[in-house]
Amino acid sequence: MLKQRICLIALGILSATQAMADGQADAKGFVEDSSLNVLLRNAYINRDKKHGNDDQREWGQAVIGTFSSGFTQGTVGVGVDAFGLYGLRLDRGSHAGGQGIDFFKPSEGGNKSPAGDLAKVGAAAKFRISNTVLTYGDQMPSLPVLNYDNARLLPESYTGTLITSKEIKGLELNAGRFTAESRKSAEGRDSGGLKSINVLGGSYQFTEQFKGALYASDVEDVLKKQYINLNYVFPLASERSLTLDFNGYRTKLDNSYAKDVGAGGQDNKIWSLAATYATGPHSFTLAHQRSTGDSHLGYAYGGYQRGQNRVGDGGGTIYLANSYWSDFNAEDERSWQLGYGLDFGAFGVPGLTYNVAYVRGDNITTSTSTGGTEREIFNQFKYVVQSGPAKDLSVKVRSSILRVSQKSSEYNDSGNELRVFVDYPINVF
Repeated sequence: MLKQRICLIALGILSATQAMADGQADAKGFVEDSSLNVLLRNAYINRDKKHGNDDQREWGQAVIGTFSSGFTQGTVGVGVDAFGLYGLRLDRGSHAGGQGIDFFKPSEGGNKSPAGDLAKVGAAAKFRISNTVLTYGDQMPSLPVLNYDNARLLPESYTGTLITSKEIKGLELNAGRFTAESRKSAEGRDSGGLKSINVLGGSYQFTEQFKGALYASDVEDVLKKQYINLNYVFPLASERSLTLDFNGYRTKLDNSYAKDVGAGGQDNKIWSLAATYATGPHSFTLAHQRSTGDSHLGYAYGGYQRGQNRVGDGGGTIYLANSYWSDFNAEDERSWQLGYGLDFGAFGVPGLTYNVAYVRGDNITTSTSTGGTEREIFNQFKYVVQSGPAKDLSVKVRSSILRVSQKSSEYNDSGNELRVFVDYPINVF
């Protein structure tokens, strides 16, 4: 069982003998090495849906405070991490509370407007031996098989235990068990019914150019998932490189869950291979992504909301090349991407970047049709202030034009999307 494997690897982590520099030996103290940061975020998303589907729009102001203590000195270091989140709904119109946007949880039955604001706090205790840290409590894990969503107004979080070990140079190992989820748009924990999720895996930097990762997870009564990543950077002439990045997931739904959500089958495999050629301020990307299997859900991930066929492993758990507004992750879907990026720093505007991508998917299968298609044009400008009182303030404007064929309407909607995010990080101490 995965839970038993987690226990075994935890023992192995704690007893590792090929240790690198002893991180705990450099502990500066609980207070001396502590930090408090506040992120002010103003976020707006507008989705102009087509073919008679309801438009969606949400606008909010967030205050995201995070505290991280240092570790006490001694063989075992002790510390605390904590966060406080507050979101204020600025758009009180009829399109607020969009289910796909999820700034503020839609009201039950749709008879009432979403809440005007929400607030929540969380904390975790942490313990360090050498270069191994055990954290217990409320956390925001960032792993390929459990990745919290921070692409909305407020981030989501999970409650549980996570061990992170960096005892061997270039190797990071992770093992954890989480038993509750705090939805990004609602107060409290376990808002969707997550029973538990076990995670296990690691990444290794084989050489300066080559790295890889293997992870697995088990969402109780929902699914089991495995992930692999291989990344290689070919250094070319000065300021030029070619990067190959392979990502793949294999998912098997629990039989009863597959029946509950009408998945048709239990299995899905999805992978992507991206090649990015960088030269000076320019980057060019060509990527292919392919989904296979018998589950009508395609690649299933995200918040635990059965009505939306979500599974409980975080809204960012999709380390694949062709994921923008659409994830191009339908049953049997094949998709290609052409992308371009530009860093305006080379032209006298440091901090300004631009990205554009065109993705087209075909061969989409649903419970009622085959051969569906979709296509998306993605654009994004981002500017980060480089100096002065507003240093590190960022403004990100992105848009997507998504068109989905009638055969694919069961899987996705056509529409135009606009996102505007203004983030201002403040380092209190």
